[in-house]
Amino acid sequence: MNRQRVVIISLCIFLGFYLLLAATAFNHSKDLNVPCKALHVEIEKGVIEGYLTPQEVTKMIADDGLYPVGKTVDQINIRAIEDSLRAKELIETAECYKANNGNVCVRVKERIPVVRVMSDNGEDYYVDNTGNQMNKSDYVCNLIVATGHIDRNYARRVLAPIGNIVMASPLWRNQIEQINVLADSTVELVPRVGNHILYLGKPVGVTRKLERLRKFYQYGLSKAGWDQYSRISVELDNQIICKKRDTQTKKTH
Repeated sequence: MNRQRVVIISLCIFLGFYLLLAATAFNHSKDLNVPCKALHVEIEKGVIEGYLTPQEVTKMIADDGLYPVGKTVDQINIRAIEDSLRAKELIETAECYKANNGNVCVRVKERIPVVRVMSDNGEDYYVDNTGNQMNKSDYVCNLIVATGHIDRNYARRVLAPIGNIVMASPLWRNQIEQINVLADSTVELVPRVGNHILYLGKPVGVTRKLERLRKFYQYGLSKAGWDQYSRISVELDNQIICKKRDTQTKKTH
């Protein structure tokens, strides 16, 4: 009697397991025929605001013939979408997956150009937030332009970090329009507002130097007048040296 009961229980367990597998397989098979109704694109946010929009990423996918909306789940090639996006100049990484409802989700991390280099040797290219070189792109506008004595190593080591600092600050992002590298590798900045040159000197402690400039803009230059000086230097610690436009004398603050 006990043996018969064990057999019956075993058969019930086996039958239940079989039915579960069959139902799962049936549902999976049916899910493959579900049409994709939407493509959701998310662009990873960083400290520096990027240039790409979800609409532009969607267009990239569509231009490569991989737009998933209207296709059934089994017709959508997730790997092909990822590979297509990773090959784009402005995209660093891309992840793509199918949601339970059949829709497709894409998440990209953007390569963000922070400086356009137009060096004395005739080179013209972009440098991104990681220091890597980028070709010129139609998506990029209003970038800081770097001119002067610049080789690619200097652009990677020096200009990319300066570009990151400037682009991360709403004040300096709107105020600085040009970085000029002198023959001795020191740096000066050309502002959009004010007829003066901002001299940083050696490109070290840039964040600290710009903070001193910010305070001088707020408490000094706003009262003295934006065209009072032709040159403002924060090269030396704990002081700002200004060259007056009219008398050509130096004044220390």
